[in-house]
Amino acid sequence: MSVRHQRKKQPELVRQQLLEVAARLTKEQGLPSVTLDAVSRAAGVSKGGLLHHFPSKMALLEGLFDDLIGHFDAAIDEELRQDAEPHGRFSRAYLKAVTNLKYNPREQGEWAGVALALLTEPQLRVRYRDWLDRRCEEYVGTDSSVEALAVRLAADGLWFAELIDSQEMDDDTRQRLVLRLGELTRGR
Repeated sequence: MSVRHQRKKQPELVRQQLLEVAARLTKEQGLPSVTLDAVSRAAGVSKGGLLHHFPSKMALLEGLFDDLIGHFDAAIDEELRQDAEPHGRFSRAYLKAVTNLKYNPREQGEWAGVALALLTEPQLRVRYRDWLDRRCEEYVGTDSSVEALAVRLAADGLWFAELIDSQEMDDDTRQRLVLRLGELTRGR
């Protein structure tokens, strides 16, 4: 009687590996390169294994989006915990979480791929808008000013400019910009 070698199943590790590969492929080669075959091959996982976790390309992109939003939510929540001033707190936390992505190359790279997908995939745009609407609704009493909205939009613009490397900006200028945006949330 033969005993087959069986490796221990680690579905969460496999799922995370698939998401990381999809993010890397999107960043390096563009969204069209993210096919189920390419991701399974690059991850060293059978196509059936990939389909177990993500039954379609859209499910894979949604999984990547959800994973990154989870990290982003955690970063925002950490910033919220550190800020005792209620007025504009969510917008400051959003600004800091966005601008801190630059210092986390792995997440910045993964977000680059998702940002491209957000531009082309209506379902992901709706998911992002719904997520942001829910978060903003939590802080409607403290972050409803036009200044708070301007700061969040400026944070998005800075993030996008850094993703596509469209603006040359030295660290001192960037730091002064972020500080000035943070001041706008305080309503002074």
